[in-house]
Amino acid sequence: MSPGGAVAPAPVLGLWPPVAAGKRPKKAAVLFFEVEILDARTRDKLCFLDKVEPQATVADIKNLFSKARVPGVPAVLSLSPEGRSLKDEDVLQSLPVGTTATLYFRDLGAQISWVTVFLTEYAGPLLIYLLFYFRVPFLYGPRYDFTASRHRVVHLACCCHSFHYVKRLLETLFVHRFSHGTMPLRNIFKNCTYYWGFAAWMAYYINHPLYTPPAYGDDQVKLALAVFLFCQLGNFSIHVALRNLRPAGSKTRKIPYPTRNPFTWLFLLVSCPNYTYEVGSWIGFTIMTQCLPVALFSLVGFVQMAIWAQGKHRSYLREFRDYPPLRSPIIPFLL
Repeated sequence: MSPGGAVAPAPVLGLWPPVAAGKRPKKAAVLFFEVEILDARTRDKLCFLDKVEPQATVADIKNLFSKARVPGVPAVLSLSPEGRSLKDEDVLQSLPVGTTATLYFRDLGAQISWVTVFLTEYAGPLLIYLLFYFRVPFLYGPRYDFTASRHRVVHLACCCHSFHYVKRLLETLFVHRFSHGTMPLRNIFKNCTYYWGFAAWMAYYINHPLYTPPAYGDDQVKLALAVFLFCQLGNFSIHVALRNLRPAGSKTRKIPYPTRNPFTWLFLLVSCPNYTYEVGSWIGFTIMTQCLPVALFSLVGFVQMAIWAQGKHRSYLREFRDYPPLRSPIIPFLL
């Protein structure tokens, strides 16, 4: 009994120190997790890790798995067999799992760095186009070996095509920052077939001895050149703006916004203006050369970039609740 005559509440039995009645004890912090890793395809148990610290990241778990299983195997981990891959920076205690976490392993197979793939797929078109431009032997017949076209648009087209791929090579080396270090090895064959094949097809017709210049002459060429250069500058400006969003060595994702550079103002209307400018460049090149293979290359490229843009747009909407609602993926107000 308390000094005032009131009866003090009895402590909850079995707890030390005693807890007053009506109050629940705080949940004890988890000291360690247990992590079970299963094969996503067969559901076979591959590894069991005990005493994993709560602050461990997915990258740490991958390293532990690699030491216990097969070192150096590129893989992704997910919370379900068909679920989305976990990010390397995700922390174990923040995942929706119990003290025994079950993760699913998927082998990525042979990998190759993004930089290697980009350098290879961009250097090819640059060199292939120049072979046709200089009309090396066995392309157009002996009488045309190492001859030059008499049409100015042919030389201008070579300059524009070369400028585009030199720009891409330099951006790969000095501008782009990749969130993923590698991609599947098979991609280099698929990408090179696309870029190299179209480059050869376009270059063959543009540099052919029987090539005819555009129907509207110099006016058409000048207009097309202006479109091409404008879009190339816009594309480069967007790449620089995206680079500045991500500090070196990090995978931080932020909402891209326009900067003082007027070319970046397209961010007000689309999520991926770099693709918008890229498509615009190839439309300009199509008008300049008036060549069917170039038009087909532009169309195929637009379809692929539209797919990429829609995927990135959905990712932005999913990740950022305050993402600007008026933006379209690639074409303002349409697509």
